[in-house]
Amino acid sequence: MTEVDPRDHAGLLEVLRRARSLGFTGPGEPEEHIDHAMRFVDLAREMIAAPLHGDETPLRSPDGSPTATRTHIPRGIDLGTGGGVPGLVLAVALPWVHWLLVDSMPRRTTILDEAVAQMGMQDRVTVWCGRAEDLGRDPGVRQTADLVVARSFGPPAATAECAAPLLRSGGSLLVSEPPDSEGERWPRQSLEELGIEPVGVNRGVMVLAKVAETPDRFPRRVGIPAKRPLF
Repeated sequence: MTEVDPRDHAGLLEVLRRARSLGFTGPGEPEEHIDHAMRFVDLAREMIAAPLHGDETPLRSPDGSPTATRTHIPRGIDLGTGGGVPGLVLAVALPWVHWLLVDSMPRRTTILDEAVAQMGMQDRVTVWCGRAEDLGRDPGVRQTADLVVARSFGPPAATAECAAPLLRSGGSLLVSEPPDSEGERWPRQSLEELGIEPVGVNRGVMVLAKVAETPDRFPRRVGIPAKRPLF
């Protein structure tokens, strides 16, 4: 598969301009949002390398060591995708990955569905409207993702609780961090309860690894992870 630089993708820029006009991406030019999303792209590319031959795709842990070789396309999930950042940017940059873009607002997901069709990515990008807590209890999705990303999904505790059940063993969670963060928002002991552990902040993105199975009681009911956070 031919890699495409998202910064040069005219269709992506058009989609993000429309998303900005509808208030889905916040302030800033589309190019700025793509530049920010490229932090996720660089890390994701290190963790899910492009196929070297056939359809085998080497997967790597956050420290760079290989964890498996898959003969199917890996899965990525963008929680709270909004106007498609970073999900659409990742989908353009990593065409060997299947992406699930998740948002609870029907107006946003309707526009994203149209954008995915417009960009010709229906075969590998799915838009899902609903709550992440419900998705994490879906047996067809739970523990299937090689990568979960979250740019502005919610506070750390809610993000961790909703993301951890989606990750396969050895998978990674990438979360955008505030400037100057050193990862202090992610307490190791509390995260152990979810089966994930902090690896560290890299390029303004917190990296967490799935090291154990997430107990069946997580995620809790819709709204509870934010109302009664684990940490």
